[in-house]
Amino acid sequence: MKKNNIPVILFVLFFINISLKAQTVPRRYDVVIYGATSAGVIAAVAAKQNGASVILLSPEKHIGGLTTSGLGWTDIGNQDRYRTIGGLALDFFHRVKSYYQHTQGWSVETFTDYHKKVGNSIYRITDSLMWTFEPHVAEKIFNDLIRENNIPLKTDQRLDRNHGVKKENGNIVSITLLNGDSYSGKVFIDATYEGDLMAAAGVSYATGREANRQYGETINGIEAAMATKNNLPRGIDPYVKKGDPSSGLLPGVHKSAGGKDGEADKKIQAYCYRVCLTDAPANRIMITKPAGYRERDFELIVRAAQKDVQTFWKLSPLPNRKTDSNNDGGVSTDYIGMNYSYPEASYALRRKIDAAHAYWTKGLIWTVQHDPRMPAAVREKYAAWGLPKDEFKDNGNMPYKLYVREARRMVSDFVMSESYLKGDQAVPESIAMGNYNMDSHNVQRYVSPEGDVQDEGDVQIGVPQPYAISYLAIIPKAGECGNLLVPVCLSASHVAYGSIRMEPVFMMLGQSTGIAAALAAQQDKRVQNISYAELEKKLISSGQVLKLNGFSPHSF
Repeated sequence: MKKNNIPVILFVLFFINISLKAQTVPRRYDVVIYGATSAGVIAAVAAKQNGASVILLSPEKHIGGLTTSGLGWTDIGNQDRYRTIGGLALDFFHRVKSYYQHTQGWSVETFTDYHKKVGNSIYRITDSLMWTFEPHVAEKIFNDLIRENNIPLKTDQRLDRNHGVKKENGNIVSITLLNGDSYSGKVFIDATYEGDLMAAAGVSYATGREANRQYGETINGIEAAMATKNNLPRGIDPYVKKGDPSSGLLPGVHKSAGGKDGEADKKIQAYCYRVCLTDAPANRIMITKPAGYRERDFELIVRAAQKDVQTFWKLSPLPNRKTDSNNDGGVSTDYIGMNYSYPEASYALRRKIDAAHAYWTKGLIWTVQHDPRMPAAVREKYAAWGLPKDEFKDNGNMPYKLYVREARRMVSDFVMSESYLKGDQAVPESIAMGNYNMDSHNVQRYVSPEGDVQDEGDVQIGVPQPYAISYLAIIPKAGECGNLLVPVCLSASHVAYGSIRMEPVFMMLGQSTGIAAALAAQQDKRVQNISYAELEKKLISSGQVLKLNGFSPHSF
């Protein structure tokens, strides 16, 4: 006679049911951070050091954002750069120097040899910090910070952007990832370059360029008349077959600029890969012609070279005979006009945009190195450079992250705009300082009224002095969300964001955001209602630089 197994079955089913429920119950933390950019990592460290329980969720496999994806030639601004960077950001650069001051940090050259390349304009060899570093070194430092502070980290976990944000009474209660995991918190931080959590939470944001009139600016919107730097030489034919409009425009070329100077549009400044290259033969993989290569996609490179263009990307030297190779010129690593849909794009479409930029980057390098129509001097200049074997090993030696210079920008009750950066208006409630040019890369490529190809959107206007960045710019409108902080896609106009969007600034904003989040969580207050006086005191005690008046420079 068969034994009755019904009680056993019921017990098993009950256990499975309980287990499934447990998997869907949100994990609870004081502070939940989505986005492991440089800002996200530093925010996590700051919140944890200020007594909050923290979880760091990364949509990417690797942490650190652009700082670990090739941007190793730090954009730090003018002569006051040393004075505006403090706190954990400054500690990061001290850690860089600590790594390289030991011989094991040097594989193909010495510190002395390297310093001869960069000179004292970047840093002195006797300084206790370094502003330049290899990508894997930056990633090591960020991972060290996560480990030292015992911060839970989940990588390659993306937000369910359609249904993954639960709100009650104007606050985020929990977020759910595509794998089904949920996390609840008292305060949430969106530290992504894209602003995905912010958007999913129903917070107002902008994309593209505002009209000058919107915030009383002078260098926002379409700026064809200003397009003098990083532009193409005059006289380059825009058509597939020179002189034949019926053959169609070259890829990426628009019929016109699309409006008058100063008017708004929804176009986005160009993205690129901050490709890391090396000329050290033992550590070098030469780039081959990319799959699907079409000559017409790269025809503009050849036509520019035939007009005596000799520079197609930077070779900014990093340690161990590597480079941070950024855009330089009218046709370069920037894939102009190929990112307009990126801010709102699905994950699948973003991967396609990433792949298109990788195709452009590799095709650019291969064309410059191998196309017989390129001048011999240009081919010789770039001939020795390939991808380093010891960087980005699980990504085909290409950077992990596309350089998303801007995507969404929050629109709060306070917007950082041109006048604040110029010092025409005082900035309230400082939490960090910026110092870089108001810098927009080219936004579009078009046929000029004269009938040749021109680029538009490059703006590089200096700021007269370092400026404060307001706490009010990282908090949403009170009626939209009371427990979200946004240190990367903060409330700023297109042209102001062009200065703020530097990685050291994101680190400083991340630290201030982490401290503010811990304060709001501990006091059970909306982020709009915490005491700035109390926050300011904590920021100063943590080493943050909030103003320069009466401030003594750092000793390096």
